Amino acid sequence: MSESSPPPKFFNRELSWLEFNQRVLDEATDESLPLLERLKFLAITSSNLDEFFMVRVGGLQMLRERRGTRRDPAGMTPTQQLKAVSQRAHQMVADQYRCLLDQLEPGLAGAGIQRVAPDQLTEHQESVVQKIFDSEVFPVYTPMAVHAEDEFPLLINKSLNICVRLAPAEGGESPRFAILPFGAAPVRFFRLPADEGYRYILLEDLVSLFIGQFFSGETVLESVPFRLTRNADMSVREDQAPDLLTGMEEVLDARKESSCVRLEVAQSCSPPTLAFLKSALGVGADYVFPARGPLDLSAWMSLSGIPGFDDLKYEPWPPRKSPDVDPTDSMFDTIQRKGILLSMPYESFEPVVRLIEQAADDPGVLAIKIILYRTSRNSPIVAALKRASESGKHVTALVELKARFDEARNIGWAKSLEQAGVQVIYGVKGLKTHAKVCIIIRREAHGIQRYVHFATGNYNEVTAKLYCDVGFLTCDEELAADATSFFNAITGYSVPQQYRKIAAAPFSLRDKLLDLIDGEIDRRKRGQRAHIMAQINSLSDPKLIHALYRASKAGVRVDLNVRGICCLRPGVPELSEHIRVVSILDRYLEHARIIYFYPGGAELVYISSADWMQRNLDKRVELLVPIEDAPSRQRLIAVLKSYTRDNVKGRKLLADGTYQRRRPGKDGRKHRHQEHLYRLACEAEKTLEQSQRTVFRPHRAAGKEE
Repeated sequence: MSESSPPPKFFNRELSWLEFNQRVLDEATDESLPLLERLKFLAITSSNLDEFFMVRVGGLQMLRERRGTRRDPAGMTPTQQLKAVSQRAHQMVADQYRCLLDQLEPGLAGAGIQRVAPDQLTEHQESVVQKIFDSEVFPVYTPMAVHAEDEFPLLINKSLNICVRLAPAEGGESPRFAILPFGAAPVRFFRLPADEGYRYILLEDLVSLFIGQFFSGETVLESVPFRLTRNADMSVREDQAPDLLTGMEEVLDARKESSCVRLEVAQSCSPPTLAFLKSALGVGADYVFPARGPLDLSAWMSLSGIPGFDDLKYEPWPPRKSPDVDPTDSMFDTIQRKGILLSMPYESFEPVVRLIEQAADDPGVLAIKIILYRTSRNSPIVAALKRASESGKHVTALVELKARFDEARNIGWAKSLEQAGVQVIYGVKGLKTHAKVCIIIRREAHGIQRYVHFATGNYNEVTAKLYCDVGFLTCDEELAADATSFFNAITGYSVPQQYRKIAAAPFSLRDKLLDLIDGEIDRRKRGQRAHIMAQINSLSDPKLIHALYRASKAGVRVDLNVRGICCLRPGVPELSEHIRVVSILDRYLEHARIIYFYPGGAELVYISSADWMQRNLDKRVELLVPIEDAPSRQRLIAVLKSYTRDNVKGRKLLADGTYQRRRPGKDGRKHRHQEHLYRLACEAEKTLEQSQRTVFRPHRAAGKEE
């Protein structure tokens, strides 16, 4: 693009994602946060990068290999994107190690948590390390000689390994190499004796001390930690696989042998060893990442949770009880009285779990239908579904086998549910089912009653304590009828129909959003107030972005809270000057999708499982659900407005693609969105408890002292 050319109307998706990860890294460098929380954010950035390379870079490399030249909406070819991604990722990795080595580790050492290098061991610690090596390391790991590059061992994706360079054989000149693989889940941190605090040594440092014992009689010239990342951007060929389950198992196997898209290696690696690894793994120079510190910083997540050191962690914010749910009452009776909005993680996810558990045991319940996308390892919801089926209820579970990186777990759940008699459906051919809905059909005195739970997040009680999501429990007959029709459409051969209230991707969800946006444009052109607010994880769909640009040109005020990818360029005169985009990164992961429109004063609010991305709107089964219950609707509007006021953790997206941290105004008043919502949840619980004490207080005789 020449200097005189106008900037593109879109930001590149991959670079926008990297800027999101930079915002996470900014939390790790924020000195106002507790040290172990900062360490946790650093670990998250490393885990995020792993997935980014496996999926996004892997996909771009395959496009380049197929000589793809198609430009993305920002005008970049796959080759240009790969070059730009490499440069930005190298900068980010340098920032990660600057954060760890220059900020976090010195601070942690001062607080009593210290990584001990091999040359820092005391005599007593060295004797302990020798015992650990003799008992827990040497008997477990096995070196593998590599006589030629085509004999290079098949290493596990993201695993840590040691490359050993040995002196040439007698009479030879070429160095010899061996690989010491650590496998999928090695113990990385070994605690050392210390008078106080917490001292530890890393597995790779421990091995380096005694590496010669693996190669008796040989001269070890060098031992270098390295780590490879494999391409995971593979999908099942549903037109060729005998069934989806078999196809997904084949994809998981293929990932084990896929090409290497990134090589991480210790910065101290010598040129001969680096050349050997690059050649053996087929990695270009742009995707070799020398590290000046330990590899795989995602492993530090476990260190952030070491017991004690509470002053280095966040003050606990345990989920509060919903003021709309009486824990002593039946969930069915509770939902019959009114719709219930749950805001996680500020409020407990327990009512959802309790509803499904009560449904499993209630003799009046005839059937349960649910979509499982991601669940916990020991899911009480899955256990309840099994129990319901075994007690004779008709249970249907759509288990999405294509939930990336949870495929193996979901395959396991699917098989165990089938064994319990549950009717299991392995997703929808050609699509990924991402909607979140549960339907319970119950026989009551007046007839059949349906109870429905719609949500923006998964049926996972663990992540419900970490992710900001909303769920809605209702027995509204129209919503229940829509939910049933939706479920039948995706599990059978029903033709998608005109729903009464909901909209579903890939059939009508985008069109519904476009109609709503166009409605705001028309009202603004007639001189009426128009306003759009949305909280989503990602925004990259060109059609929706163009619609928002049209809205801005018409004068519609647009407030967006986009946590991650945002390809829309805000604040551009005569294009997007009425659009404001903020991103909030805080202690919880913002995951909800809440959308607001103001059609002539009748405020409309929706919750959705879908982000505004082409993949969600064209290749996934998603839901958009109106929230018509007045108190719930007003709560959601307040949530959206709170996002726009965050001047502590909110960052504003500028027209040049950078993010500017928002600061309190002249009055100095701070508004931190997540803290605000948690405070409201605490106040609501307190009010509920006070009212319950008033209701159940024993009657006192007149004039009698307490």
